[in-house]
Amino acid sequence: MLPCFRWFGPSDPVSLERIRQAGATGVVSALHDVPAGQAWTVEGVAELRRRIEAAGLTWAVVESVPVPDAIKSGGPDRAAAIDTFKRSLSAVGHAGPRVVCYNFMPVLDWTRTDLRWRHPSGGLALRFDWTDLAAYDLCALQRRDADADYPADLAVRARERWGAMDEAARGRLERTVIEGLPGSDAGYGRAEFARALAAYDGVGAAELQANLADFLAEVAPAAADAGVRLALHPDDPPFPLFGLPRAASTAADYARILGAVDRPENGMTLCTGSLGARRDNDPAAIAERFADRIQFAHLRNVTLEPDGCFYEDEHLAGGTDMVAVVDSLLREERRRAEAGRADAEIPMRPDHGHLLADDADKPTNPGYSYIGRLKGLAELRGVETALRQRLHP
Repeated sequence: MLPCFRWFGPSDPVSLERIRQAGATGVVSALHDVPAGQAWTVEGVAELRRRIEAAGLTWAVVESVPVPDAIKSGGPDRAAAIDTFKRSLSAVGHAGPRVVCYNFMPVLDWTRTDLRWRHPSGGLALRFDWTDLAAYDLCALQRRDADADYPADLAVRARERWGAMDEAARGRLERTVIEGLPGSDAGYGRAEFARALAAYDGVGAAELQANLADFLAEVAPAAADAGVRLALHPDDPPFPLFGLPRAASTAADYARILGAVDRPENGMTLCTGSLGARRDNDPAAIAERFADRIQFAHLRNVTLEPDGCFYEDEHLAGGTDMVAVVDSLLREERRRAEAGRADAEIPMRPDHGHLLADDADKPTNPGYSYIGRLKGLAELRGVETALRQRLHP
């Protein structure tokens, strides 16, 4: 596997020099200065690649070329947005890496309710709590018909929790839920968030999945022309939120997506943490089933609680058998190498490391502190080394 670190560009508190010191040889990055919906240029891609290579690293994966909501919802600007996406793929093909990670999550690209939850180890972790989410939805957002999305007892607890919060805690929860992806200046105010949700009125899971299939039918040939492979990231978390549908949450979803546009450019990002946040998903089994379509791996682990809440655990803890996942990836790499495939080496990165030691007092992107990811990468490389020596010499 190609060991990688995510880097959010020159403004990232973690420098390329430190990424190299962590043992990574690849970088996962994007043109974070380009607004969503604007086409990337060959010059912009080439400049970022030059900067990464000057530090002695390889730009291994684009994460991400954003997919605008007009495409996901099937809005009137869909055709223009797809054309822009294709032009970005072409720019990547001319000057960048061979893998493009993307997601198809409506409105929010990921959702947590606490960015500094105290893990039993003492570090600070990301957490998703249903009561907190329902409290924001029911009491702050006051989304129409939101009560129907929560069990009655959960709704009662949510209103009690909101009532017990002071204004600082309420503001912190709101910012955590809707402020946007790490490394991005994009986010929502409450009214803007409500409008973004309303754009999906009448769009259910079937419509969202059909829009994804239509999108792939148009962009997969463009990816082939550009010489890049698409890697769909799972929904995070992999269940509906705020009344929004989901498209890529389960093994059945991926079987449908990969079968709908059955060509090698249409692949997946194996995110063991996102998939592991559903009790009916087995990330190790999913890795084995779809091994030949895995273009990229996010290796992280979550612990699910009995009520469906979850937190980011240590990379070798949590509910996913990470040794089995790495074993599947190594066996797939061997199959690809024997077949002469150009994508024999699978890029992987540790994800959502804990805030550890003095990183807790430094500026960081949530989930992307240095020491926590360094620890995760070291653990994953240790598993890989042990498996290679014993099972995959």
